[in-house]
Amino acid sequence: MTASLELWPIGNCQVSALIDRAGRYVWGCIPRVDGDPAFSSLLDDAPRAGEGAFGFWEIDLEGTVQTTQSYLRNTPILVTNHVDADGNAVEIIDFCPRFKRNGRMFRPVAFVRIVRPVAGSPRIRVRLRPSTDWGSAKAATTRGSNHVRYLLGDKAVRLSTSAPVGWIEDERLFRVERPLHFFLGPDESFSEDIAAATEAMLDRTVEEWRHWVRGLATPHEWQEAVIRSAITLKLCQHEETGAIVAAMTTSIPEHANSGRNWDYRYCWIRDAYYTVQALNRLGALDVLEGYLEYLRNIVDNAASGHIQPLYGVGGEATLTEWEAPGLSGYRGMGPVRVGNQAYQQVQHDAYGQIVLSNVQAFFDQRLLRVAGIEDFEALEPIGERAWQSFDKPDAGLWELRTKSHVHTYSAAMCWAACDRLANAAKVLNIPSRCDFWQDRADNMRAVIEQAAWRPDTERLSATFAGDDLDASLIQLLELRFLSPEDPRFQGTLNAVEAGLRRGSHMLRYASEDDFGLPHTAFNVCTFWLIEALHFTGRDKDARLLFEEMLSRCTAAGLLSEDIDPVSGELWGNYPQTYSLVGMINCAVLLSKPWSAIR
Repeated sequence: MTASLELWPIGNCQVSALIDRAGRYVWGCIPRVDGDPAFSSLLDDAPRAGEGAFGFWEIDLEGTVQTTQSYLRNTPILVTNHVDADGNAVEIIDFCPRFKRNGRMFRPVAFVRIVRPVAGSPRIRVRLRPSTDWGSAKAATTRGSNHVRYLLGDKAVRLSTSAPVGWIEDERLFRVERPLHFFLGPDESFSEDIAAATEAMLDRTVEEWRHWVRGLATPHEWQEAVIRSAITLKLCQHEETGAIVAAMTTSIPEHANSGRNWDYRYCWIRDAYYTVQALNRLGALDVLEGYLEYLRNIVDNAASGHIQPLYGVGGEATLTEWEAPGLSGYRGMGPVRVGNQAYQQVQHDAYGQIVLSNVQAFFDQRLLRVAGIEDFEALEPIGERAWQSFDKPDAGLWELRTKSHVHTYSAAMCWAACDRLANAAKVLNIPSRCDFWQDRADNMRAVIEQAAWRPDTERLSATFAGDDLDASLIQLLELRFLSPEDPRFQGTLNAVEAGLRRGSHMLRYASEDDFGLPHTAFNVCTFWLIEALHFTGRDKDARLLFEEMLSRCTAAGLLSEDIDPVSGELWGNYPQTYSLVGMINCAVLLSKPWSAIR
């Protein structure tokens, strides 16, 4: 089976896995999302289950002719049904346990599979072949009476099961005559009745997720897309620290053989800002509160006020980039990169995103911890960095590796940092600081408007010194830097749409970068366009384009980072938080109100 992004995420906000169209675990890292992949076959083009193939976990029905998959409603719990030519059938339920126990969230480094016979006399084969050392070796095993241990470098995981252990270890075909339960988790004795315990875990995990979804303020239309996006964004949060990763994968190319293969399993300040902004619109304040705790620690630990564009999910500052030789890459399109050199870049927009993420806490009385004067004082050095940096060159939000410019988007984000600090000072009743930050914001606005405006073409440029088109210019509307009625925004929108739109999709930019000309569209940019069309009165066009984007989702209802504007094939890391944010934001904006049906 050729690798594709038709993948179903499961997880518990500690670990996650991606399951393919055949019900195989093909990606999943241990002990957290940025760890060594025990399931790595997504990035290995070895023949499926062939000699020497490893990095996967499959439960195959002999002679399968049909496989269907779906999530249990309002959960990330996957149900896969296999049927053979004679009508024999099994159901496989996959999930990672997550529920409250003993006053805290139970989210072990564990994966649960339950196999149930549905019809006839189905025969299955279980192949569990974890990889270690970034796909360079198959995990060695040791066996107990009711378990198999898999040695993953300096750690081990244990499969406890009600199935015959010898048949699992030998990968033997056998008949399923009763429900079978598999718990792959910590290297500890499973002291409970495994069937009763895993069934109870299933019930409590269903209850936990449905309770969380019940608290979402969803729009009337497109509820299923919004709920699925929200659940998946929640899975992208490392709940222990509050960090939010940009995607669950590394090294899915932006297009075929592009070399644009990056590791997205880290917390970008920018991406996390957009994530909490979207979830705030749905009332998912738990994600915001967790992220703000993470962010406050980042700010406290920042040397001299400098904020990196990204950090590890534990707050790690050093994310050294290297290539894993043991994996050939998605469809053989390497390299497979681990770490991300962008942590060394200067990206000034991060200062704005830190303040914008925090500012709600000064106003929102629903929060368990409302921000106060000490939080404001901790943010002021970030505003100072924004003031000092807004008109200086940086790598920009697209993380150019060999070019540096003064980017309009970065400058506007720095302006937003000072503007929102003025808002916070006002609500805290500190008029002197309100005036101070508002004066700085006004001065920054004047500089940006003069330096980025191109009177000959009546539009803004993406850089101060050049005359560039960039989809990020659309975000000046979201930042409230420009209004929809402003002729400068309308001229910029028209130019960006004419220059970067390819059919139903938007490029980030159309100029050469470190790797040449881009070939794929960037999904979140299309959602930015949809928002702008809505706010400028082109609501019909916005709805049509939004429906088109929804049709491009995988069967799981999700999107990756990029899309081929001609073929519609998805590329780039998956599931991509940016893209899911776009779906939520546009659905909230475009939906008919609940009053339309009440």
